[in-house]
Amino acid sequence: MLTPTKKTIVLGDGREITLETGKLAKQADGAVELRFNNTMLLATVVSAKDAEEGADFMPLTVEYKEKYSSFGRFPGGFTKREGRASDYEILTARLVDRVLRPLFPSNYHANTIVHILMFSSDGADCPDALAGLAASAAIAVSDVPFEEARIDGNFVINPTFEQLENADMELMVGATYDNIMMVEGEMDEVQEEDLIAALKFAHDAIKPMCVAQKELAAQLGVTKREYCHEVDDEEIKERVRKECYQPCYDIAKAGNPDKHWRNDSFDKILEDFIETIPEEEREEKTPMINRYFHDVQRDAVRRVILDEGIRMDGRKTTEIRPIWCETDYVPGPHGSAVFTRGETQSLATVTLGTKLDEKLIDDVLTRRNERFLLHYNFPAFSTGEARAPRGVSRREIGHGNLAHRALKRMFPDDFPYTCRIVSDILESNGSSSMATVCGGTLALLDAGVKMKRPVAGIAMGLITDEGNVKHAVLSDILGDEDHLGDMDFKVTGTVNGITATQMDIKCDGLPYEILEQALSQARNGRLHILNIINETIPEPREDYKPHVPRIVAMTVDKEFIGAIIGKGGEVIQGIQEETGAVITIDEIDGKGEIEISAANKDSIEAAVERIKAIIAVPEEGTIYTGPIKSILEFGAFVEFMPGKEGLLHISEISWERLADMEASGLHEGDEVTVKLIEIDKKTGKFRLSMRALQEKPEGFEERRNGNGGNRPRGNGGPRNGNGGNGPRRNGGNAPRRNDNRGPRRDNRNSDRRRDDRNDQSYEDRN
Repeated sequence: MLTPTKKTIVLGDGREITLETGKLAKQADGAVELRFNNTMLLATVVSAKDAEEGADFMPLTVEYKEKYSSFGRFPGGFTKREGRASDYEILTARLVDRVLRPLFPSNYHANTIVHILMFSSDGADCPDALAGLAASAAIAVSDVPFEEARIDGNFVINPTFEQLENADMELMVGATYDNIMMVEGEMDEVQEEDLIAALKFAHDAIKPMCVAQKELAAQLGVTKREYCHEVDDEEIKERVRKECYQPCYDIAKAGNPDKHWRNDSFDKILEDFIETIPEEEREEKTPMINRYFHDVQRDAVRRVILDEGIRMDGRKTTEIRPIWCETDYVPGPHGSAVFTRGETQSLATVTLGTKLDEKLIDDVLTRRNERFLLHYNFPAFSTGEARAPRGVSRREIGHGNLAHRALKRMFPDDFPYTCRIVSDILESNGSSSMATVCGGTLALLDAGVKMKRPVAGIAMGLITDEGNVKHAVLSDILGDEDHLGDMDFKVTGTVNGITATQMDIKCDGLPYEILEQALSQARNGRLHILNIINETIPEPREDYKPHVPRIVAMTVDKEFIGAIIGKGGEVIQGIQEETGAVITIDEIDGKGEIEISAANKDSIEAAVERIKAIIAVPEEGTIYTGPIKSILEFGAFVEFMPGKEGLLHISEISWERLADMEASGLHEGDEVTVKLIEIDKKTGKFRLSMRALQEKPEGFEERRNGNGGNRPRGNGGPRNGNGGNGPRRNGGNAPRRNDNRGPRRDNRNSDRRRDDRNDQSYEDRN
């Protein structure tokens, strides 16, 4: 019989998270089922018993997958099954990876796989923070070595999707009980002190979750496995430190800004040392020598910064690398810019498109259209590597997402275009995602996009010694300072505040005082970069470039949507064919949102006029010209406005009485000019007249028709067609003679029949 172990975590607002193990996936090293309202996740961890030969790093892989069945949906596509990971799944996996990785022992190198599967959701609660808790708990109940459990939390703890829509700060925090390990989020120009307050709030909520995981592991009596993944030679280790430390210190102190010179110099020290090892031992000793040399190089570089205040490229800790920018760099895109900071360079381009170019986001819990896109590409040549491209990497998706979040809140709210930014990194030596933010801003301004405010980004680093006795916060870090340092803290924002942030740390703890210093230093660096952007292009271009498609947006009442589209789409298709414009219509909040795009101004104006004509409100007494759509016995239907037809009764064609419609000389398709003489307020029918535009014949007198109206009489004499007191041919009120001519047609019945047909036909047409 199953005896699962459960642990319940009560959030501050009374909601509960349940962790359970011992029921599912029991052959994994660790497995935890997490339930929160109707969301259910299963996290598993499996770690190899031994490390691969020569491994000197933690080979951790985190996979996050959402099942379409969890939300009662079928996957799209032909196969109707889950395929490659979506961007959201990749980004969630990266969040979990970034905070788990530093908590494994530094000498643990066994291949470790963490799987997180979402089996149930009601679409209300965000699963990404829960995924981190589930993964951490799975490792906590396993025998895989782990220094301390962790958890992701949000400023408003575990908010729903609906709550996030109205939030001015969305923050994901990963932490142990004692220290914050990872931060990522976007903000609406919040102040630095507000971010610090949010981090403290999140950390307070995280601590009980860490305690719950420890208690769960204690209930199970978990004992962590013993391992030995590194073979050491203390004599060689001591020799490397003695012979290589000072040369590495001297190179770091030289302050040469050339990355390749520094790399070649460090490589030369290592190669010279390996040459001192007997040839028969080199192959065996080289892996451990590489490991020892990395530690020595790291210590030497860090001591130069802490003791001398000198960074590897010669800058001060608060100094930003030289920057040069240029806009309108390439002619083809609708906007372009080059942003270069030190040895990091982004070529950013902007393309403006129509609503048809929107990206459909079709994830398990989210289905929406995205009109602001940002794609980040990191080719191997940007770092001088000879590596073939293998498709978009998780790193590229993650860096692009950070830059997208940094810029999207400064994108104009009512911008009619779909916008795509592409950042191609042509050189990289630290902080290419922040170069993407800066290059993206420049390219948007070059394209004429009226941003709310320009955005810039900077990456902050940290160097500490044992016990945090001394520390140095570094502005605009190099790649080596990221690799050898203790923190990578990216901050983007405007002159008014922060728009996005991402932080990873490698040290044991990070006091809030250091965070405050890093944010203050980042603000100064951000303002410095924004000044350079402003000098390069002070304002958005006044107008779009000539080859940008022109777009006009219109809003119409819902009732007009059908008239604009027409039966089977014939009206809107006809407008597009005649004008060359592209027209899209969406119904949003009871209104018709119309977008008209074309390659030139004339096409757009023609399409706008056609639509305006359709949505125009007919007015009595107004003269219109339109085609005859159909001819019936009693008159003709004229399309006097696009999508609107009115009855031109036979009696309103001319002052002369017509025996039938054939006598009118009118045919289907003829263009006629008519006057709108009546709008029936009850039925909405339109009565048209041609004779109202003609001069009344001299001496013309009206006669009464069968339904009380006046009709012209050919002989000009009055006649009462409904039995009035006027004279009749047969002698006034005397009975009518029944002779060989047969029964005489009753005008009253005839007119009534005509009116009945008129009404019936008009109802059918409307």
